[in-house]
Amino acid sequence: MNINNVAFERSFGISSQLPPSSLPEIAFAGRSNVGKSSLLNKLFNRKSLAKVSQTPGKTATINFFSCDGVRFVDLPGYGYAKVSKAEKGRWAELIEGYFNQERNLALVVSLVDIRHAASDLDENMIAFLQDAQLPYAVALTKADKLSRQQQIKQKAALKRQLALDEDVPLVVCSSEKGDGIDELRALIGAAARGGAV
Repeated sequence: MNINNVAFERSFGISSQLPPSSLPEIAFAGRSNVGKSSLLNKLFNRKSLAKVSQTPGKTATINFFSCDGVRFVDLPGYGYAKVSKAEKGRWAELIEGYFNQERNLALVVSLVDIRHAASDLDENMIAFLQDAQLPYAVALTKADKLSRQQQIKQKAALKRQLALDEDVPLVVCSSEKGDGIDELRALIGAAARGGAV
């Protein structure tokens, strides 16, 4: 996959607007402020492909990008406290609506901040992916904030907490330094080609 061929397609605010799922899709899910936009930009070597906000919870739409016959789906961040109940409900409808449709999902990349224990919402997301038997990988973001020793310790702790099977890829990432980005690209490429991750 040539990452230089990536292009923004469209944003959608309600799940009924979503386009049919003809291409294989790689979806990115995670809490607000987990660094989803930064990770997407790093994956594609673009500074502003996905809009990075200083304010958590600003991604209030599902954003679609395409690259060499694969669609990348940036889901709204979940769990941000400082938005209205109605807005939280709309985000939940968007995320659930996306997953409840017949999508051609090649891989879901679930992002978790490596610096902290996983939140209830992170645990719920992983449990949902496991129950739905969707192919997924976990990207542990913001690794540059920890020492190598702390990264190893936190990776093991999060693997236990999230009850991840041995075959679930768990990638330690840093959008700042580029750690784990090549590994993530390889996983995405294999999934898009229909291979096992």
